[in-house]
Amino acid sequence: MPGLLLNIDVPDVAAAEAFYCAALGLRVGRRFGTDFVELLGSDAPIYLLTKKSGTSIGPAGGDTRRYERHWSPIHADFVVEDMDAAVARALAAGAVQEGDICDAPYGRLAMFADPFGHGFCLIEFNEVGYDAIAS
Repeated sequence: MPGLLLNIDVPDVAAAEAFYCAALGLRVGRRFGTDFVELLGSDAPIYLLTKKSGTSIGPAGGDTRRYERHWSPIHADFVVEDMDAAVARALAAGAVQEGDICDAPYGRLAMFADPFGHGFCLIEFNEVGYDAIAS
């Protein structure tokens, strides 16, 4: 089975490190120079990579990086034990909440944007979790 690493492009690694450590309680693992840092404390390591706004996202050209709020088909969900405390922590760190906390058959869900335009969610599972919607 392949391992999973999560890479997040940001325009400022120091600001992103401060945000993710404060918002989610992550901690710095290794540093790879000044533009690349590993964060630990989640199920998979998260790597923050400095990528300046306007730079190409691939060798063939096409789209460029932008850090205002944008949509991507992939986003991170962070499982939390106390939704209210996690929401307060994320907001205090600079996240933007996008709508109210939602109740779902599997628990509670809150949607956010980080200060770099990336969407993420917080999920507080109830006792049945995703089994509530599994078929």
